[in-house]
Amino acid sequence: MCVCVCVCVSEMSKGLVVLAYSGGLDTSCILLWLKEQGYDVIAFLANIGQDEDFDAAQKKAEKLGAKKVFIEDLRSEFVQEFIWPAVQANAVYEDRYLLGTSIARPCIARRQVQIARQERAQYVSHGATGKGNDQVRFELTCYALYPQIIAPWRIPEFYSRFRGRKDLMEYAENHAPSDLYQMTKNPEDSPSEPDVLEIDFAKGVPVRVTHVKEGTSKDTPLELFCYLNEIGGKHGVGRIDIVENRFIGMKSRGIYETPGGTILLHAHLDIETFTMDREVRKIKQSLGIKFSELIYNGFWYSPECEFVRHCIDKSQENVEGRVQLSVFKGQVYILGRESPKSLYNEELVSMDVQGDYDPCDASGFIKINAVRLREHNRLQGAAQKTL
Repeated sequence: MCVCVCVCVSEMSKGLVVLAYSGGLDTSCILLWLKEQGYDVIAFLANIGQDEDFDAAQKKAEKLGAKKVFIEDLRSEFVQEFIWPAVQANAVYEDRYLLGTSIARPCIARRQVQIARQERAQYVSHGATGKGNDQVRFELTCYALYPQIIAPWRIPEFYSRFRGRKDLMEYAENHAPSDLYQMTKNPEDSPSEPDVLEIDFAKGVPVRVTHVKEGTSKDTPLELFCYLNEIGGKHGVGRIDIVENRFIGMKSRGIYETPGGTILLHAHLDIETFTMDREVRKIKQSLGIKFSELIYNGFWYSPECEFVRHCIDKSQENVEGRVQLSVFKGQVYILGRESPKSLYNEELVSMDVQGDYDPCDASGFIKINAVRLREHNRLQGAAQKTL
């Protein structure tokens, strides 16, 4: 759903700009500054599931002089076209960050460019600062799809005028306030009973979630993901406080909460290991790391990212089945799994049933693998003798 509001257009203008607008301090200052510089501004707000007062943001943009205000509901396409590929990839940056912010940027920027074309705007603009990752993510997407960008936080006339922003941010101290998290409860205050869920996957994508006790089921992508956010948030799942390496070379502190994504990561890892060949999975893991870096660094619309997505999608053909898990006190516990495409052979691994595996075959296998170790030890021994 799109909401669009129009106001009068200035007679003299340097051009029309579509601004990715949030209603916050930065983008409100940018909207005013662009108007002062002689541009007409269209404010674009994207609903990707955040807790936002869109009516208030719209009224603020109108008051500041936006020519039009677009409020776009991107939640369904965000889940299906961006989050699901990340789930298939087990995408995690630097082993901990589930990329919720990073992966939202190409979704938002794509719609921003579509509005710019629709409205015949000459420019797109954003409020990302000159030290952050988002400037790269927004602009690489925009340059891939639309060439003209105004980035105020890198224009001296803008950032020299708005140095006061630093003073407004001094409240952020080493120990964050307890109400910093918006989606998740403190695990200490979460329910004393776990929620047991069953998640069904087809080709690596979640297609249904069922609450075992209540019998509640969700099977549309947006409802499924929102339900997992609700359950995970209730139990304080998915909180992290990390120091991460920004693409531009500096380290920064990040505090994130990804309740639904954390539940899906645990479930998908489990069903993937259950159904995927070992060597294929090793290659796929390396592709997942590369995919995570590409998302984080803003290269969603690059040829290499498209290639990696196709490879990961191919790897998911047999990732099918059901995972049962418990969500409780900040943790996700896997309880079991089943799949028609399981590679787990109980008879083959049983100590009680020999099947078609001859234990004697292991002797040659072990000896061959020991050759390298014996040679390494021989070389080390020779080196010690010469000392």
